[in-house]
Amino acid sequence: MFGIHYLKSGPTHYVLHYQNGRLRHQGTGLAFFYYKPSSAMVIVPVGSADVPFIFNEATADFQPITVQGQLTYRIKEPELVASLLDFTVDGAIDNYTTEDPDKLPLRLVNLVQVATRAEVQQRPLRAAIQASDEIVAGVLAQVTDNPALAALGVEIITFSIQAIKPTPETARALEAEARENLLRLADGAIYDRRNAAVEQERRIKENELNTELAVEEKKRQIRETQVEADLAVERKQQEIRETQLAGQIKLENERKQFVEARVENARAEADAQAYAVAASLKPLQALDEDILQLLAMQSAEPRLLVTQALKELAQNAAKIGQLNISPDLLESLMERR
Repeated sequence: MFGIHYLKSGPTHYVLHYQNGRLRHQGTGLAFFYYKPSSAMVIVPVGSADVPFIFNEATADFQPITVQGQLTYRIKEPELVASLLDFTVDGAIDNYTTEDPDKLPLRLVNLVQVATRAEVQQRPLRAAIQASDEIVAGVLAQVTDNPALAALGVEIITFSIQAIKPTPETARALEAEARENLLRLADGAIYDRRNAAVEQERRIKENELNTELAVEEKKRQIRETQVEADLAVERKQQEIRETQLAGQIKLENERKQFVEARVENARAEADAQAYAVAASLKPLQALDEDILQLLAMQSAEPRLLVTQALKELAQNAAKIGQLNISPDLLESLMERR
């Protein structure tokens, strides 16, 4: 109404209000009324902004690659930026009257691309694909130290590379080579695993054989110990038998001595008895035989007397013409009493 407008900016918008060529308001988060026909409103966004990018570059071995990433920046000197680019708005805060605000991200991307190209061209394809972190560090160092960045009044917050890709043909070739290497590694792993299995089996067999040898050695030691124990027992038994035999021999010797002593005693006793009988019979030896017979008859039984008479008859049988013996006499002689 009547050309008077109201402006309310946020904390991420730096406002420069010029009226009749003079700076009337300046700062972030401002709210004021202004007269539009005599005012020029410049709003510079001071918040962080993300700029995606994608570059086609060549490596040190002349292989084309694609670098894809993102740049995050922030305007730290809005007055300097406003002096380089036209950020004038018409009514609304983001209704810029020119395309200059879109040039700032393009200039930053160009700076990053130059630094990225310098980093990529120092590496061959394989190294470049695997060196995204190193490339990011090198690019940030180059861009931060570049005077053009300071002249723009902008600071880089973050810079990241999301992918570095070769051409599809090169990628397939690298995949094929990598696949072959992986297959060779797999074959090597299978070979190593088989060798390890064979080696393990050999160790198991050796352990089994060593165990069997140890068991046999223990058995041999047990047998030797048993044989030694049997020999010791046999020696003890032999000693016992020898001791028993020696005792028996000693006993037999003692018996022999005892028998010899008894025989000697018996002989001495017999000699004594024979001497006594001879001494008792010595007076009778001087007597006549008939006298001895007569003495014997005095105390002899009748049968003995008859027997003696028959004996004398037998001695004088030549002189006897005929001898008659009654049955009663013979029966009486044959009777047992």
